Amino acid sequence: MTARTQRTTVNLSDFPDLVVIYLGMQVRTLAGLKTLISFGPKINAAVAAKPDGLLLHENVFYSFFPLNAGMRQYWRDFQSLENWSRSLPHQEWWKNFLRDSGGTGFWHEAYFMRGGMEAIYDDLKGPFGFSVFAPTQPARGPMFNARKRLGLAGDPSVPAPIEDEAS
Repeated sequence: MTARTQRTTVNLSDFPDLVVIYLGMQVRTLAGLKTLISFGPKINAAVAAKPDGLLLHENVFYSFFPLNAGMRQYWRDFQSLENWSRSLPHQEWWKNFLRDSGGTGFWHEAYFMRGGMEAIYDDLKGPFGFSVFAPTQPARGPMFNARKRLGLAGDPSVPAPIEDEAS
């Protein structure tokens, strides 16, 4: 007799502001392989520090060609994610990447329990995720940061580590 499939689900009522974010780094050059590998220990250390609001971090492998690896993270709310992304060590990673991508491309896609999605794609070899089927536009002005892309009111409680060139 075949065993019956055990199906379960989750009750997310205690997480009304949950944010799920997928992040990835795509290797574009040989130097990019070194960049990707160097981030593993940095990310592990950042997760081990238990940032406020990070509920779960999982490593994810997306593809071999082009090599694309990353993570999925679950955050208690957008404010926690935004505060962490604008503080060390992430703020330094962000500034350095925008100065020199190290032979990689970077992307993230975020999904919000209360509704809304947003994404950013930097230096990828081709369309990925939403950008495969949805039109893209430069991430400048009102599209520069996640809060504005989501249409959320107010200003971030922590300033951006870099200024929008269009500001």
